[in-house]
Amino acid sequence: MSSNHSELLYDLHDSPAFLPSLTAAFQHLLASFVGVITPTLIVTSTLGLTEYTPYLISMALFVSGLGTAIQTKRIGPVGSGLVAIQGTSFAFISALILAGNQVKASGGTPEDILALLFGLTMAGALVEVVFSLFVDKLKRIITPLTTGIVITAIGLSLINVGMTDLAGGFHAADFASTDNLAVGLGVLLVIVFLNASHNHWLRLSAIFIGMAIGATYVGFTKGLDFSGLASLSIVAIPTPFAFGISFDINLFLPIALIYLFSAIETAGDLTANSLFCKQPVSGPVYLARVKGGILGDGVNSLIAGIFNTFPNTTFGQNNGVIQLTGIASRKVGFFVAALFVLIGCFPIVGGVLQAIPKPVLGGATLVMFAMVAVGGLKLLASYALDRRSSLVTACALGMAIGVMMVPEALAELPNWLENILLSPVTSAGLTAVILDLTLPGKKGANDESDVSLTTGNQLTKGNASEALDSAVKAVSPVIKKRTKESRSNPVPSSHKAILSINQRQVLGPALYSAKPR
Repeated sequence: MSSNHSELLYDLHDSPAFLPSLTAAFQHLLASFVGVITPTLIVTSTLGLTEYTPYLISMALFVSGLGTAIQTKRIGPVGSGLVAIQGTSFAFISALILAGNQVKASGGTPEDILALLFGLTMAGALVEVVFSLFVDKLKRIITPLTTGIVITAIGLSLINVGMTDLAGGFHAADFASTDNLAVGLGVLLVIVFLNASHNHWLRLSAIFIGMAIGATYVGFTKGLDFSGLASLSIVAIPTPFAFGISFDINLFLPIALIYLFSAIETAGDLTANSLFCKQPVSGPVYLARVKGGILGDGVNSLIAGIFNTFPNTTFGQNNGVIQLTGIASRKVGFFVAALFVLIGCFPIVGGVLQAIPKPVLGGATLVMFAMVAVGGLKLLASYALDRRSSLVTACALGMAIGVMMVPEALAELPNWLENILLSPVTSAGLTAVILDLTLPGKKGANDESDVSLTTGNQLTKGNASEALDSAVKAVSPVIKKRTKESRSNPVPSSHKAILSINQRQVLGPALYSAKPR
Protein backbone atom coordinates (compact mmCIF):
# COMPACT_ATOMS: atom_id res chain seq x y z
CA MET A 1 0.00 0.00 0.00
CA SER A 2 1.23 3.45 -0.84
CA SER A 3 2.93 5.40 1.91
CA ASN A 4 4.31 8.20 -0.25
CA HIS A 5 1.03 9.73 -1.35
CA SER A 6 -1.69 10.00 1.28
CA GLU A 7 -4.40 10.61 -1.33
CA LEU A 8 -3.78 7.18 -2.89
CA LEU A 9 -4.57 3.88 -1.24
CA TYR A 10 -2.40 2.05 -3.76
CA ASP A 11 0.36 3.64 -5.82
CA LEU A 12 1.12 2.93 -9.47
CA HIS A 13 3.47 0.02 -8.69
CA ASP A 14 1.59 -1.38 -5.67
CA SER A 15 -0.22 -4.71 -5.82
CA PRO A 16 -3.68 -4.60 -4.17
CA ALA A 17 -5.38 -7.82 -3.10
CA PHE A 18 -7.76 -9.58 -5.47
CA LEU A 19 -11.01 -8.10 -4.12
CA PRO A 20 -9.96 -4.41 -4.13
CA SER A 21 -8.48 -4.89 -7.60
CA LEU A 22 -11.66 -6.50 -8.94
CA THR A 23 -13.88 -3.83 -7.34
CA ALA A 24 -11.84 -0.98 -8.83
CA ALA A 25 -11.74 -2.76 -12.21
CA PHE A 26 -15.52 -3.09 -12.22
CA GLN A 27 -15.86 0.66 -11.63
CA HIS A 28 -13.55 1.34 -14.59
CA LEU A 29 -15.65 -1.04 -16.69
CA LEU A 30 -18.87 0.68 -15.67
CA ALA A 31 -17.43 4.12 -16.48
CA SER A 32 -16.24 3.17 -19.97
CA PHE A 33 -18.49 0.34 -21.19
CA VAL A 34 -21.11 2.51 -22.89
CA GLY A 35 -18.41 4.63 -24.52
CA VAL A 36 -16.75 1.53 -25.99
CA ILE A 37 -19.87 0.08 -27.61
CA THR A 38 -21.77 3.22 -28.67
CA PRO A 39 -19.69 4.18 -31.75
CA THR A 40 -20.14 0.67 -33.15
CA LEU A 41 -23.90 0.78 -32.52
CA ILE A 42 -24.17 4.15 -34.29
CA VAL A 43 -22.01 3.28 -37.32
CA THR A 44 -23.64 -0.10 -37.95
CA SER A 45 -27.20 1.17 -37.57
CA THR A 46 -26.59 4.23 -39.76
CA LEU A 47 -24.94 2.23 -42.55
CA GLY A 48 -27.37 -0.71 -42.41
CA LEU A 49 -24.84 -3.20 -41.05
CA THR A 50 -27.02 -4.50 -38.22
CA GLU A 51 -26.50 -8.17 -39.12
CA TYR A 52 -22.88 -7.80 -38.05
CA THR A 53 -23.50 -5.63 -34.97
CA PRO A 54 -23.15 -8.37 -32.29
CA TYR A 55 -19.83 -9.58 -33.70
CA LEU A 56 -18.48 -6.05 -34.17
CA ILE A 57 -19.41 -5.13 -30.59
CA SER A 58 -17.60 -8.26 -29.37
CA MET A 59 -14.52 -7.21 -31.32
CA ALA A 60 -14.73 -3.65 -29.95
CA LEU A 61 -14.73 -5.01 -26.38
CA PHE A 62 -11.98 -7.54 -27.15
CA VAL A 63 -9.67 -4.93 -28.70
CA SER A 64 -10.38 -2.49 -25.85
CA GLY A 65 -9.14 -5.13 -23.43
CA LEU A 66 -6.09 -5.92 -25.53
CA GLY A 67 -5.28 -2.22 -25.96
CA THR A 68 -5.71 -1.50 -22.24
CA ALA A 69 -3.25 -4.28 -21.42
CA ILE A 70 -0.70 -2.83 -23.88
CA GLN A 71 -1.07 0.70 -22.49
CA THR A 72 -0.79 -0.53 -18.90
CA LYS A 73 2.11 -2.96 -19.44
CA ARG A 74 4.19 -0.62 -21.63
CA ILE A 75 5.90 -3.01 -24.03
CA GLY A 76 9.18 -1.34 -24.96
CA PRO A 77 8.32 2.19 -26.17
CA VAL A 78 4.64 1.28 -26.72
CA GLY A 79 2.26 2.29 -23.96
CA SER A 80 2.13 4.84 -21.16
CA GLY A 81 2.63 2.48 -18.21
CA LEU A 82 -0.50 3.98 -16.59
CA VAL A 83 -4.01 2.67 -16.03
CA ALA A 84 -5.05 4.15 -19.38
CA ILE A 85 -8.26 2.47 -20.50
CA GLN A 86 -8.65 2.09 -24.28
CA GLY A 87 -11.94 2.30 -26.14
CA THR A 88 -13.55 3.03 -29.49
CA SER A 89 -13.27 6.73 -30.31
CA PHE A 90 -16.30 8.95 -30.95
CA ALA A 91 -14.18 11.37 -32.97
CA PHE A 92 -14.22 9.22 -36.10
CA ILE A 93 -17.95 8.45 -36.30
CA SER A 94 -18.92 11.13 -38.81
CA ALA A 95 -15.91 10.44 -41.06
CA LEU A 96 -16.55 6.68 -40.98
CA ILE A 97 -20.23 7.16 -41.82
CA LEU A 98 -19.26 9.47 -44.69
CA ALA A 99 -16.84 6.86 -46.07
CA GLY A 100 -19.40 4.07 -45.65
CA ASN A 101 -22.08 6.04 -47.44
CA GLN A 102 -19.72 6.61 -50.38
CA VAL A 103 -19.24 2.83 -50.75
CA LYS A 104 -22.95 2.24 -50.30
CA ALA A 105 -23.82 4.82 -52.98
CA SER A 106 -21.51 3.10 -55.45
CA GLY A 107 -23.30 -0.22 -54.95
CA GLY A 108 -20.94 -1.78 -52.42
CA THR A 109 -22.05 -4.63 -50.16
CA PRO A 110 -21.95 -4.48 -46.33
CA GLU A 111 -18.74 -6.48 -46.50
CA ASP A 112 -17.24 -3.91 -48.90
CA ILE A 113 -18.16 -1.12 -46.49
CA LEU A 114 -16.54 -2.83 -43.53
CA ALA A 115 -13.42 -3.74 -45.53
CA LEU A 116 -12.91 -0.07 -46.40
CA LEU A 117 -13.61 1.20 -42.88
CA PHE A 118 -11.11 -1.20 -41.35
CA GLY A 119 -8.55 -0.40 -44.05
CA LEU A 120 -8.89 3.31 -43.31
CA THR A 121 -8.61 2.58 -39.59
CA MET A 122 -5.30 0.77 -40.09
CA ALA A 123 -3.84 3.35 -42.48
CA GLY A 124 -4.75 6.21 -40.16
CA ALA A 125 -3.20 4.38 -37.22
CA LEU A 126 0.15 4.55 -38.99
CA VAL A 127 -0.23 8.35 -39.11
CA GLU A 128 -0.60 8.42 -35.33
CA VAL A 129 2.36 6.09 -34.89
CA VAL A 130 4.59 8.44 -36.90
CA PHE A 131 3.12 11.51 -35.20
CA SER A 132 4.03 10.11 -31.76
CA LEU A 133 7.70 10.50 -32.64
CA PHE A 134 7.33 14.23 -33.32
CA VAL A 135 4.48 15.27 -31.04
CA ASP A 136 6.66 17.76 -29.17
CA LYS A 137 7.91 19.28 -32.44
CA LEU A 138 4.51 20.15 -33.94
CA LYS A 139 3.18 22.53 -31.30
CA ARG A 140 2.90 25.32 -33.84
CA ILE A 141 0.34 23.38 -35.89
CA ILE A 142 -1.67 21.53 -33.24
CA THR A 143 -2.45 24.29 -30.73
CA PRO A 144 -5.20 24.70 -28.09
CA LEU A 145 -7.01 26.99 -30.55
CA THR A 146 -7.08 24.51 -33.44
CA THR A 147 -7.79 21.57 -31.13
CA GLY A 148 -10.69 23.38 -29.46
CA ILE A 149 -12.20 24.17 -32.86
CA VAL A 150 -11.91 20.55 -34.03
CA ILE A 151 -13.44 19.20 -30.81
CA THR A 152 -16.37 21.60 -31.18
CA ALA A 153 -16.84 20.54 -34.81
CA ILE A 154 -16.81 16.86 -33.82
CA GLY A 155 -19.62 17.45 -31.33
CA LEU A 156 -21.68 19.52 -33.75
CA SER A 157 -21.30 16.93 -36.53
CA LEU A 158 -22.61 14.14 -34.31
CA ILE A 159 -25.67 15.89 -32.88
CA ASN A 160 -27.63 15.10 -36.04
CA VAL A 161 -27.01 11.37 -35.47
CA GLY A 162 -28.10 11.56 -31.82
CA MET A 163 -31.25 13.51 -32.62
CA THR A 164 -32.20 11.11 -35.42
CA ASP A 165 -31.92 8.13 -33.07
CA LEU A 166 -33.90 9.96 -30.40
CA ALA A 167 -36.77 10.34 -32.87
CA GLY A 168 -36.69 6.63 -33.72
CA GLY A 169 -33.72 6.06 -36.02
CA PHE A 170 -33.13 6.24 -39.77
CA HIS A 171 -36.10 5.01 -41.85
CA ALA A 172 -38.11 4.06 -38.73
CA ALA A 173 -41.82 3.54 -39.38
CA ASP A 174 -42.70 5.48 -36.21
CA PHE A 175 -40.09 8.19 -36.73
CA ALA A 176 -40.79 11.33 -34.63
CA SER A 177 -43.72 9.73 -32.80
CA THR A 178 -44.57 11.24 -29.42
CA ASP A 179 -43.69 7.93 -27.73
CA ASN A 180 -40.19 7.99 -29.18
CA LEU A 181 -39.64 11.62 -28.23
CA ALA A 182 -40.92 11.02 -24.69
CA VAL A 183 -38.62 8.04 -24.16
CA GLY A 184 -35.58 9.80 -25.62
CA LEU A 185 -36.10 13.00 -23.66
CA GLY A 186 -36.80 10.98 -20.51
CA VAL A 187 -33.46 9.18 -20.82
CA LEU A 188 -31.72 12.49 -21.52
CA LEU A 189 -33.20 14.09 -18.39
CA VAL A 190 -32.28 11.13 -16.18
CA ILE A 191 -28.68 11.35 -17.37
CA VAL A 192 -28.55 15.13 -16.89
CA PHE A 193 -29.95 15.04 -13.35
CA LEU A 194 -27.69 12.15 -12.31
CA ASN A 195 -24.71 14.04 -13.70
CA ALA A 196 -25.72 17.05 -11.61
CA SER A 197 -25.70 14.89 -8.47
CA HIS A 198 -23.06 15.37 -5.78
CA ASN A 199 -22.69 11.59 -5.54
CA HIS A 200 -19.60 10.63 -7.55
CA TRP A 201 -20.81 7.09 -8.23
CA LEU A 202 -24.10 8.32 -9.67
CA ARG A 203 -22.22 10.71 -11.94
CA LEU A 204 -19.89 7.99 -13.19
CA SER A 205 -22.81 5.63 -13.85
CA ALA A 206 -25.27 8.22 -15.17
CA ILE A 207 -25.31 7.11 -18.81
CA PHE A 208 -25.46 3.43 -17.90
CA ILE A 209 -28.35 3.99 -15.45
CA GLY A 210 -30.25 6.28 -17.84
CA MET A 211 -30.08 3.77 -20.68
CA ALA A 212 -31.03 0.90 -18.35
CA ILE A 213 -34.11 2.79 -17.11
CA GLY A 214 -35.15 3.72 -20.66
CA ALA A 215 -34.69 0.18 -22.01
CA THR A 216 -36.62 -1.28 -19.04
CA TYR A 217 -39.52 1.11 -19.63
CA VAL A 218 -39.73 0.24 -23.33
CA GLY A 219 -39.44 -3.45 -22.43
CA PHE A 220 -42.49 -3.24 -20.19
CA THR A 221 -44.57 -1.05 -22.51
CA LYS A 222 -43.68 -2.29 -26.00
CA GLY A 223 -41.27 -5.16 -25.50
CA LEU A 224 -37.70 -5.59 -26.71
CA ASP A 225 -36.72 -7.64 -29.74
CA PHE A 226 -34.31 -10.42 -28.78
CA SER A 227 -35.22 -12.65 -31.73
CA GLY A 228 -31.71 -12.46 -33.16
CA LEU A 229 -30.06 -14.02 -30.11
CA ALA A 230 -30.97 -17.57 -31.14
CA SER A 231 -28.85 -17.36 -34.28
CA LEU A 232 -25.71 -16.08 -32.52
CA SER A 233 -22.74 -18.32 -31.83
CA ILE A 234 -21.89 -18.99 -28.21
CA VAL A 235 -18.30 -17.74 -28.50
CA ALA A 236 -16.84 -15.11 -30.83
CA ILE A 237 -13.41 -16.06 -32.11
CA PRO A 238 -11.38 -12.97 -33.07
CA THR A 239 -10.52 -13.45 -36.74
CA PRO A 240 -8.04 -11.06 -38.39
CA PHE A 241 -9.33 -9.40 -41.56
CA ALA A 242 -12.69 -11.22 -41.35
CA PHE A 243 -14.17 -8.84 -43.94
CA GLY A 244 -11.05 -8.29 -46.01
CA ILE A 245 -9.39 -4.91 -46.38
CA SER A 246 -9.53 -2.07 -48.92
CA PHE A 247 -8.39 1.53 -49.18
CA ASP A 248 -9.39 4.81 -50.81
CA ILE A 249 -6.97 7.74 -50.61
CA ASN A 250 -9.77 10.29 -51.11
CA LEU A 251 -11.65 8.99 -48.08
CA PHE A 252 -8.47 8.50 -46.08
CA LEU A 253 -7.43 12.15 -45.70
CA PRO A 254 -10.28 13.16 -43.33
CA ILE A 255 -9.50 10.13 -41.16
CA ALA A 256 -5.79 10.99 -41.09
CA LEU A 257 -6.46 14.55 -39.90
CA ILE A 258 -8.69 13.34 -37.08
CA TYR A 259 -5.96 10.96 -35.93
CA LEU A 260 -3.62 13.93 -35.48
CA PHE A 261 -6.02 15.78 -33.21
CA SER A 262 -6.89 12.55 -31.39
CA ALA A 263 -3.20 12.17 -30.54
CA ILE A 264 -3.08 15.59 -28.88
CA GLU A 265 -6.26 14.81 -26.95
CA THR A 266 -4.66 11.61 -25.68
CA ALA A 267 -1.72 13.67 -24.40
CA GLY A 268 -4.17 15.62 -22.26
CA ASP A 269 -5.74 12.46 -20.87
CA LEU A 270 -2.34 11.07 -19.93
CA THR A 271 -1.41 14.36 -18.26
CA ALA A 272 -4.52 14.19 -16.07
CA ASN A 273 -3.86 10.51 -15.40
CA SER A 274 -0.30 11.29 -14.31
CA LEU A 275 -1.60 13.97 -11.95
CA PHE A 276 -4.04 11.58 -10.29
CA CYS A 277 -1.37 8.86 -10.03
CA LYS A 278 1.09 11.35 -8.51
CA GLN A 279 3.51 10.91 -11.38
CA PRO A 280 5.63 13.67 -12.99
CA VAL A 281 3.82 16.05 -15.38
CA SER A 282 7.00 17.51 -16.82
CA GLY A 283 10.48 16.35 -17.70
CA PRO A 284 11.78 13.29 -19.56
CA VAL A 285 9.70 10.69 -17.69
CA TYR A 286 6.48 12.56 -18.45
CA LEU A 287 7.39 13.14 -22.09
CA ALA A 288 8.27 9.45 -22.51
CA ARG A 289 4.86 8.51 -21.07
CA VAL A 290 3.04 10.84 -23.45
CA LYS A 291 4.96 9.63 -26.49
CA GLY A 292 4.50 6.02 -25.45
CA GLY A 293 0.78 6.57 -24.82
CA ILE A 294 0.21 8.16 -28.24
CA LEU A 295 2.25 5.40 -29.86
CA GLY A 296 0.12 2.93 -27.92
CA ASP A 297 -3.04 4.56 -29.29
CA GLY A 298 -1.69 4.17 -32.81
CA VAL A 299 -0.67 0.54 -32.33
CA ASN A 300 -4.01 -0.27 -30.69
CA SER A 301 -5.91 1.35 -33.58
CA LEU A 302 -3.84 -0.75 -35.98
CA ILE A 303 -4.84 -3.85 -33.99
CA ALA A 304 -8.45 -2.60 -34.06
CA GLY A 305 -8.45 -2.55 -37.86
CA ILE A 306 -6.91 -6.01 -37.99
CA PHE A 307 -9.54 -7.43 -35.62
CA ASN A 308 -12.52 -5.76 -37.28
CA THR A 309 -13.34 -2.73 -35.19
CA PHE A 310 -12.90 1.05 -35.36
CA PRO A 311 -10.15 3.45 -34.16
CA ASN A 312 -9.24 3.34 -30.49
CA THR A 313 -8.22 6.10 -28.12
CA THR A 314 -7.38 6.60 -24.45
CA PHE A 315 -10.51 7.22 -22.37
CA GLY A 316 -10.44 10.08 -19.89
CA GLN A 317 -13.45 9.25 -17.70
CA ASN A 318 -11.39 6.57 -15.99
CA ASN A 319 -9.11 9.24 -14.53
CA GLY A 320 -12.02 10.16 -12.27
CA VAL A 321 -12.30 6.53 -11.14
CA ILE A 322 -8.65 6.56 -10.06
CA GLN A 323 -9.25 9.65 -7.95
CA LEU A 324 -12.48 8.31 -6.42
CA THR A 325 -11.16 4.86 -5.56
CA GLY A 326 -7.67 5.98 -4.60
CA ILE A 327 -6.28 2.99 -6.50
CA ALA A 328 -3.73 3.87 -9.19
CA SER A 329 -2.15 0.41 -9.37
CA ARG A 330 -1.38 -0.99 -12.81
CA LYS A 331 -2.66 -4.33 -11.54
CA VAL A 332 -6.18 -2.88 -11.82
CA GLY A 333 -5.50 -2.04 -15.47
CA PHE A 334 -4.79 -5.72 -16.17
CA PHE A 335 -8.03 -6.68 -14.40
CA VAL A 336 -9.97 -4.23 -16.59
CA ALA A 337 -8.28 -5.64 -19.70
CA ALA A 338 -9.21 -9.19 -18.69
CA LEU A 339 -12.86 -8.22 -18.09
CA PHE A 340 -13.14 -6.55 -21.51
CA VAL A 341 -11.56 -9.54 -23.28
CA LEU A 342 -13.81 -11.98 -21.40
CA ILE A 343 -17.02 -10.07 -22.21
CA GLY A 344 -15.88 -9.60 -25.81
CA CYS A 345 -15.71 -13.34 -26.38
CA PHE A 346 -19.48 -13.71 -26.07
CA PRO A 347 -21.57 -12.31 -28.96
CA ILE A 348 -24.73 -12.55 -26.85
CA VAL A 349 -23.55 -9.36 -25.10
CA GLY A 350 -23.61 -7.53 -28.44
CA GLY A 351 -26.95 -9.11 -29.32
CA VAL A 352 -28.55 -7.84 -26.12
CA LEU A 353 -27.08 -4.36 -26.62
CA GLN A 354 -28.35 -4.30 -30.21
CA ALA A 355 -31.88 -4.58 -28.79
CA ILE A 356 -31.55 -1.21 -27.03
CA PRO A 357 -34.34 0.95 -28.53
CA LYS A 358 -33.15 3.77 -30.77
CA PRO A 359 -34.85 6.53 -28.70
CA VAL A 360 -32.99 5.27 -25.62
CA LEU A 361 -29.66 5.31 -27.45
CA GLY A 362 -30.47 8.69 -28.98
CA GLY A 363 -31.34 10.25 -25.63
CA ALA A 364 -27.98 9.16 -24.24
CA THR A 365 -25.85 10.05 -27.26
CA LEU A 366 -27.48 13.44 -27.82
CA VAL A 367 -26.30 14.74 -24.46
CA MET A 368 -22.92 13.03 -24.89
CA PHE A 369 -22.31 14.62 -28.29
CA ALA A 370 -23.53 18.01 -27.13
CA MET A 371 -21.06 17.81 -24.25
CA VAL A 372 -18.31 17.16 -26.78
CA ALA A 373 -19.14 20.47 -28.44
CA VAL A 374 -19.35 22.23 -25.07
CA GLY A 375 -15.96 20.79 -24.14
CA GLY A 376 -14.49 22.33 -27.26
CA LEU A 377 -16.09 25.67 -26.45
CA LYS A 378 -14.64 25.53 -22.93
CA LEU A 379 -11.23 24.96 -24.40
CA LEU A 380 -11.68 27.94 -26.71
CA ALA A 381 -12.98 30.13 -23.87
CA SER A 382 -9.91 29.33 -21.76
CA TYR A 383 -7.63 30.39 -24.63
CA ALA A 384 -8.21 34.12 -24.05
CA LEU A 385 -9.66 34.73 -27.51
CA ASP A 386 -8.48 37.93 -29.15
CA ARG A 387 -9.62 39.36 -32.49
CA ARG A 388 -7.30 37.09 -34.46
CA SER A 389 -8.36 33.92 -32.65
CA SER A 390 -12.01 34.89 -32.96
CA LEU A 391 -11.63 35.22 -36.73
CA VAL A 392 -10.00 31.80 -36.96
CA THR A 393 -12.76 30.26 -34.83
CA ALA A 394 -15.57 31.95 -36.74
CA CYS A 395 -14.26 30.91 -40.16
CA ALA A 396 -13.50 27.32 -39.14
CA LEU A 397 -16.85 26.69 -37.42
CA GLY A 398 -18.64 28.53 -40.23
CA MET A 399 -17.13 26.09 -42.72
CA ALA A 400 -18.06 23.10 -40.58
CA ILE A 401 -21.68 24.14 -40.11
CA GLY A 402 -21.90 25.26 -43.74
CA VAL A 403 -20.94 21.88 -45.23
CA MET A 404 -23.30 20.14 -42.81
CA MET A 405 -26.24 22.29 -43.86
CA VAL A 406 -25.47 22.67 -47.58
CA PRO A 407 -23.25 19.75 -48.71
CA GLU A 408 -24.38 20.40 -52.30
CA ALA A 409 -22.18 23.52 -52.31
CA LEU A 410 -19.16 21.24 -52.84
CA ALA A 411 -20.67 19.24 -55.71
CA GLU A 412 -18.59 20.89 -58.45
CA LEU A 413 -15.25 20.37 -56.73
CA PRO A 414 -12.89 17.54 -57.79
CA ASN A 415 -14.02 14.29 -56.20
CA TRP A 416 -10.99 13.94 -53.91
CA LEU A 417 -11.38 17.48 -52.56
CA GLU A 418 -15.13 17.10 -52.13
CA ASN A 419 -14.63 13.95 -50.05
CA ILE A 420 -12.18 15.77 -47.80
CA LEU A 421 -14.29 18.86 -47.23
CA LEU A 422 -17.60 16.99 -46.83
CA SER A 423 -16.47 16.04 -43.35
CA PRO A 424 -17.28 18.97 -41.03
CA VAL A 425 -14.39 17.96 -38.79
CA THR A 426 -11.90 18.07 -41.66
CA SER A 427 -13.29 21.35 -43.00
CA ALA A 428 -13.00 22.97 -39.58
CA GLY A 429 -9.57 21.51 -38.87
CA LEU A 430 -8.00 22.49 -42.18
CA THR A 431 -9.48 25.99 -42.04
CA ALA A 432 -8.26 26.48 -38.48
CA VAL A 433 -4.73 25.21 -39.13
CA ILE A 434 -4.27 27.21 -42.36
CA LEU A 435 -5.57 30.46 -40.87
CA ASP A 436 -3.66 29.98 -37.60
CA LEU A 437 -0.42 29.56 -39.56
CA THR A 438 -0.97 32.39 -42.04
CA LEU A 439 -2.82 35.18 -40.22
CA PRO A 440 -0.42 37.77 -38.73
CA GLY A 441 -0.21 38.33 -35.00
CA LYS A 442 0.23 34.68 -33.89
CA LYS A 443 1.45 34.23 -30.32
CA GLY A 444 5.02 33.09 -29.84
CA ALA A 445 5.89 29.43 -29.52
CA ASN A 446 6.68 29.86 -25.82
CA ASP A 447 3.12 30.92 -25.09
CA GLU A 448 1.79 27.65 -26.42
CA SER A 449 4.50 25.13 -25.67
CA ASP A 450 3.08 24.20 -22.29
CA VAL A 451 -0.55 23.98 -23.26
CA SER A 452 -0.25 21.99 -26.46
CA LEU A 453 0.70 18.77 -24.68
CA THR A 454 -1.92 19.18 -21.98
CA THR A 455 -4.94 19.58 -24.18
CA GLY A 456 -7.43 17.08 -22.77
CA ASN A 457 -9.69 14.77 -24.74
CA GLN A 458 -13.00 16.59 -24.82
CA LEU A 459 -14.87 13.59 -26.41
CA THR A 460 -17.30 13.11 -23.54
CA LYS A 461 -14.47 12.15 -21.25
CA GLY A 462 -13.48 12.44 -17.65
CA ASN A 463 -14.61 14.08 -14.50
CA ALA A 464 -14.16 17.78 -15.21
CA SER A 465 -14.21 19.15 -11.69
CA GLU A 466 -11.70 16.65 -10.31
CA ALA A 467 -9.31 17.10 -13.24
CA LEU A 468 -9.53 20.87 -12.94
CA ASP A 469 -8.84 20.83 -9.18
CA SER A 470 -5.76 18.66 -9.54
CA ALA A 471 -4.41 20.54 -12.51
CA VAL A 472 -4.84 23.89 -10.74
CA LYS A 473 -2.81 22.49 -7.84
CA ALA A 474 -0.08 21.57 -10.30
CA VAL A 475 0.24 25.12 -11.62
CA SER A 476 -0.42 26.97 -8.36
CA PRO A 477 3.30 27.38 -7.54
CA VAL A 478 3.69 29.36 -10.76
CA ILE A 479 0.75 31.58 -9.83
CA LYS A 480 2.12 32.13 -6.31
CA LYS A 481 5.52 33.06 -7.71
CA ARG A 482 3.93 35.62 -10.01
CA THR A 483 1.86 36.99 -7.13
CA LYS A 484 5.00 37.48 -5.01
CA GLU A 485 6.75 39.24 -7.84
CA SER A 486 3.77 41.50 -8.40
CA ARG A 487 3.73 42.50 -4.71
CA SER A 488 7.41 43.40 -4.70
CA ASN A 489 7.07 45.16 -8.06
CA PRO A 490 3.60 46.77 -8.18
CA VAL A 491 1.99 46.65 -11.59
CA PRO A 492 0.59 49.89 -13.00
CA SER A 493 -3.20 49.80 -13.31
CA SER A 494 -2.91 50.27 -17.06
CA HIS A 495 -1.13 46.88 -17.25
CA LYS A 496 -3.43 44.86 -14.99
CA ALA A 497 -5.60 43.68 -17.84
CA ILE A 498 -2.55 42.29 -19.61
CA LEU A 499 -1.43 40.50 -16.42
CA SER A 500 -4.84 38.86 -16.04
CA ILE A 501 -4.61 37.49 -19.59
CA ASN A 502 -1.16 36.06 -18.83
CA GLN A 503 -2.44 34.37 -15.67
CA ARG A 504 -5.31 32.94 -17.68
CA GLN A 505 -2.80 31.39 -20.08
CA VAL A 506 -0.90 29.84 -17.16
CA LEU A 507 -4.15 28.25 -16.01
CA GLY A 508 -4.84 27.08 -19.56
CA PRO A 509 -3.48 23.53 -19.14
CA ALA A 510 -5.72 22.98 -16.14
CA LEU A 511 -8.78 23.98 -18.09
CA TYR A 512 -7.75 21.96 -21.13
CA SER A 513 -7.44 18.83 -18.99
CA ALA A 514 -10.97 19.24 -17.56
CA LYS A 515 -12.84 16.77 -19.72
CA PRO A 516 -16.62 16.32 -19.64
CA ARG A 517 -16.90 12.72 -20.86
